[in-house]
Amino acid sequence: MLKMRALPNVPRWAVFAAHAVPLVTLPSGVWRVALGLGVPLAEDGVDVAYAVVLSAVVEGLALLTLGLVRGWGEVVPLPGGWRVPARGAVAVALLGAAGLLAGFGWSGYAVYAGFGDLSVGSPAQDVVFHLCYAPLLAWPLLLIAVTVAYHRRRRPAARP
Repeated sequence: MLKMRALPNVPRWAVFAAHAVPLVTLPSGVWRVALGLGVPLAEDGVDVAYAVVLSAVVEGLALLTLGLVRGWGEVVPLPGGWRVPARGAVAVALLGAAGLLAGFGWSGYAVYAGFGDLSVGSPAQDVVFHLCYAPLLAWPLLLIAVTVAYHRRRRPAARP
């Protein structure tokens, strides 16, 4: 059965951080879907399917962070469930965080170097855009923190 509560030996701050990850990705997804549906948030619209799929993928990846504080992040909840290798989960999570940091770094560099733009339309549209996308900057930091807590909990010395 899929365990919906955090494990008892997970620090409270890690549970909070894991639950915060899907929340920090949500505003940008809402922005993309609204833009795809034709809400005038920017000068150029986007394809609805692209907006919905990208938002669903991002939110799905963000929800995987919950596995680092719940039972299904240690044993896969399928018949004959197999144990999730701790090193593998940690490696995948840290690679994801590194990818996010690299993407944010590249975006910042592109804007700084002049071949990127953070303007999407009018000043009001820009404010809404930045308010929707700014929380994403917390995603890799929260993911790293939750991954460190997962690693500390799952390492052989931490087991009773």
